[in-house]
Amino acid sequence: MVDGLISSSAGSGGSNGSSGGTAGAAATATSAPTSNAAAAAAAAAVQENVAELQFGPEFSDIHILSNAQVAVILQISSNSAVTRDEELNEVYRKTQRYVNRFNSMTNPEKEHQELVDELDNLQDALTTFRKETDDGEELELHGAEVAALMNLVATDTLVEEAIALIPSLSRFPEAAVDEILDLIRSTMIRIVS
Repeated sequence: MVDGLISSSAGSGGSNGSSGGTAGAAATATSAPTSNAAAAAAAAAVQENVAELQFGPEFSDIHILSNAQVAVILQISSNSAVTRDEELNEVYRKTQRYVNRFNSMTNPEKEHQELVDELDNLQDALTTFRKETDDGEELELHGAEVAALMNLVATDTLVEEAIALIPSLSRFPEAAVDEILDLIRSTMIRIVS
């Protein structure tokens, strides 16, 4: 997967190799008659709603990563590319700049493995978090919520702010959201101290 992001000096011929293919596909799709598959895809896209945790079938069996996790992975693969004397392509560098810009779970004094372990532990804690409602229903966090919460990472985030930024959390009692935020705060403090 990482090898697709690393290229030699040869490149793909254009500054943005994927834009031409995408534009061509869009032009074809608009000029061709609507097929049953296209109509079904359009209907499925309309039903997707992050606030209600409704995602398309392509998201049913994936593992969502936080910006901090992606930053660590990209840094490790970037270091590996340097030792192999390979050049990183533009998409790779832009992605790395983006996740580094929004990654506040970092500490240059800690080894990558320490950060990976802390992030994995936080993700496991959030993934296994369960709360029972007054009705006896057991609530758990969706993978998209886990990643969004890990990206939130501000130590002073209030329950109201978390719910405003991640509307699907409103199904949890406020005390449960505060408990979730405490998990994130404690991990953040361990990482940056």
